[in-house]
Amino acid sequence: MMLFHGYFRSSAAYRCRIAFNLKGVSTDFVSVHLWRGGGEQKSEAYQALNPQALVPALETDDGLVLTQSMAIIEWLDETHPEPAFLPEQAGERALVRGFAQAIACDIHPLQNLRVLDYLKGELGHDQAAADAWCRRWIGDGLAACERLLERGGANGRFAFGDTPGLADICLIPQMFSADRFGVDLAAMPRLRAVREACKALPAFADAHPARQPDSEA
Repeated sequence: MMLFHGYFRSSAAYRCRIAFNLKGVSTDFVSVHLWRGGGEQKSEAYQALNPQALVPALETDDGLVLTQSMAIIEWLDETHPEPAFLPEQAGERALVRGFAQAIACDIHPLQNLRVLDYLKGELGHDQAAADAWCRRWIGDGLAACERLLERGGANGRFAFGDTPGLADICLIPQMFSADRFGVDLAAMPRLRAVREACKALPAFADAHPARQPDSEA
């Protein structure tokens, strides 16, 4: 059985949980608490798995240790082809990847725990300022994602058609973070409609942070 190291509230781990569920792939979960004891991800044992001291990390059945959620999801899609996370046509795949990377590469890193710790520690900002920082960059980023779907998203229940894929896997955790930091999503009807479609699927519902064994209030 593969070992999946993550944390219930990590957006990157959340993505992977959705992907595992959609593929019907089971893993043994190992919680890496990002706060306890100064952060278990900083321990010598965990950094031996992931030198970046980030979650998630996946130990595969054949002895690989995979890091970075997008790499884990791509590996999963290549080793378990059905259902596919990307369309068949190259242009359509590029549109989906562009949308997913707008979230994973541009929005998510700015709300990462180590960035917020730096804002509050080294720069001396309070929690309210850190939350405002998150609202700004998550809000701006998701507004751009709304426009990307208006321009290039397929007609259908999900971001790019009638089946969920990589775009939806990245979007739903980011919208969870948007709610957490109080981002106003009223002007993003397409994103909200996609979220409602995803919420109806067990693969997404079961991946929600509140349903994880290490979940905290």
